[in-house]
Amino acid sequence: MQIRSLDHLVLNARDVGVIIAFYSRVLGMEPREEMPGKWSLHFGDNKISLNDANNAPAIARGSVPGSGNYCILTDVPMDEVVEHLQAHDVAIEAGPGKRIGATGPIMSVYFRDPDGNLIELSNPI
Repeated sequence: MQIRSLDHLVLNARDVGVIIAFYSRVLGMEPREEMPGKWSLHFGDNKISLNDANNAPAIARGSVPGSGNYCILTDVPMDEVVEHLQAHDVAIEAGPGKRIGATGPIMSVYFRDPDGNLIELSNPI
């Protein structure tokens, strides 16, 4: 078997509306209601599906809000990323710092969404 790419990832949310507001406001992601009550966040060719933790499907019942940890890329210069996060009162937990991403070196910062999911926002270098 050979894997081609990531299709989407899923976050469990304590309050889907709060998560949608955060990702829209802070990261500019586009919320879409895929079916009544089922939301996702879109950016580029990527998607984050949102599960309501209070009404999760049976297959996702062991998943908990705040257990996500993922890295996303931006072309916005890191100093502007830091300024943007600070302007939105988002605490930076680590960085900026050099790390190794999927395709090579990156410069990144870490912060958390309202559920406590750890987000790494990075620039390829």
